[in-house]
Amino acid sequence: MRIAVAGFLMLLAVAPSSAQQNVQRDLRDSQAKLDSIQNERARLQREMEGLQTRVKDASRALLNIEKQREMSRSALQELEYQATLLTDNVDLTTRDHQITKTRLDNRSGDLKMRLREIYKRGPMHSVEVILTAQSFSDLLNRYKYLHLMAMYDKMVVEDVARLENELRVQEQELRESLMRLESLRTEKSMEVAELERVERSRENTLKTFRQQESRTAVRITELEKEQRRLTTTIADLEKKRRDEESRRAGPAPAATITTRDLGTLQWPVEGNVMYRFGPDRKPNGVVLKNQGIGIGAAAGTAVKAVEAGVVEFAATYPGYGPTVIVSHGGGFRTLYLYLKTINVKVGQKITGGQILGTVGGEQTAEGAHLEFQVRVPVDGAIEPVDPLSWLRARANR
Repeated sequence: MRIAVAGFLMLLAVAPSSAQQNVQRDLRDSQAKLDSIQNERARLQREMEGLQTRVKDASRALLNIEKQREMSRSALQELEYQATLLTDNVDLTTRDHQITKTRLDNRSGDLKMRLREIYKRGPMHSVEVILTAQSFSDLLNRYKYLHLMAMYDKMVVEDVARLENELRVQEQELRESLMRLESLRTEKSMEVAELERVERSRENTLKTFRQQESRTAVRITELEKEQRRLTTTIADLEKKRRDEESRRAGPAPAATITTRDLGTLQWPVEGNVMYRFGPDRKPNGVVLKNQGIGIGAAAGTAVKAVEAGVVEFAATYPGYGPTVIVSHGGGFRTLYLYLKTINVKVGQKITGGQILGTVGGEQTAEGAHLEFQVRVPVDGAIEPVDPLSWLRARANR
């Protein structure tokens, strides 16, 4: 009877480990978070590829890499967390495995002992116990004892089978945890390499960004100087024009361009507008005010005068290359910058549509293009205005 009761107590002591269940739940949650992190990093890498195929924007590329670095660090933290969980799970499973093995050894010993006793007493032992009862009450007690012993024997057999199965499951779980731990170590090494790659990419992009920022700052400073110099040149040309008109007898010739011509002038060259008149914010945050528009066209394309006038300047201008300035009278002027060749001379009278030169500008950041400016008299000064308001409207302007 004491052996049977002890067997029931041992059955009650075997219960699933809540610590292992918690580890498995935490692993699932961490893996879901890791998958989300890796998906976001993959999206950022696709975005980076898109940035690299378009016009390079170092500031956006740098921001993208900073996000990738953050994703890689988060992924590494999740992998380290999973490795810690799996190590704990291996320890728990190893401990449970040892406990189960001890229980199995004990129950196997009990089973062997019972089998030896049954073998010694033989198959008629139970019948003899019942038949040798001295009274009906003794018979019932003996029958109850035999019934409990049979239940105990059955319980021992079932307990041994259950413990053997539990041992197999724990061994399998232990093998899988160790394999997963090894896989995590490999994945962690890959993440470390990825983080190092992102760090190198960040350093290179940061270096490129600083170089670009430096070049842009220098170019902006140069352009501002060139614009001031060009404004001074225009002012000198306007003073010269007025002096000549004051010395000339008779009325001044009529201007070939006036405000009535807004939106009617022909385009100096066919092409897409690469940059517009007015403020232009550069990647480093500096704002440059463009005094004309850039029209993209193949190098060597003919550049035509938008209206009749007189050539005031036809030579290489510092910062702008070969340049032609045409006076249309009354202070109105058109400027043709970044040319490759010049086909006219100073003082030459030209007609609308006449070829002034060809498109150049291959060495600029924008590539081959023409910069076209319009200058008009405003309160005694000659100011740049938006050329698009003077040119004929078209679909791709």
